[in-house]
Amino acid sequence: MVVLSPLLDMAGFYDDPFYLRSEVGVEIATEDEGEVIRGRIDVLVLKDRFWILALEAKRSDFDVNVAMGQALASMLANPEVEQPTFAMVGHGQSFLFLKLTKAPQPHYSNSRLFSLVNPGNDLYEVLKVMKRIGEVVVAEPQSD
Repeated sequence: MVVLSPLLDMAGFYDDPFYLRSEVGVEIATEDEGEVIRGRIDVLVLKDRFWILALEAKRSDFDVNVAMGQALASMLANPEVEQPTFAMVGHGQSFLFLKLTKAPQPHYSNSRLFSLVNPGNDLYEVLKVMKRIGEVVVAEPQSD
């Protein structure tokens, strides 16, 4: 959160029309075996009922690719079906963005891996992506 909190602030996610929730519990039931998967979203940025970022902040020695599955499972719990859900998985040194669309069937895509150890410091690029996601979401018409 030492790196993440200032990024959220600079991206405007602490300001209206957004609000944050932390440690959000989610429950997902798989269709084929009835198994229930439970998890927590570390930080959830919301606008109305539209989930913008389901952030999974992992320890610095934890590979962000491992957290992708947990983030995607959390994103599937979003009740919004028509609009995409965006997520950022990170641990303070590396960041990965995800986009999930659920209609007509779930499909996700991911960004390249942004790292603070890359030449030029990718943190500026991470902030640009976060700001762009915020702009897209504010511009999207919301369903009631």
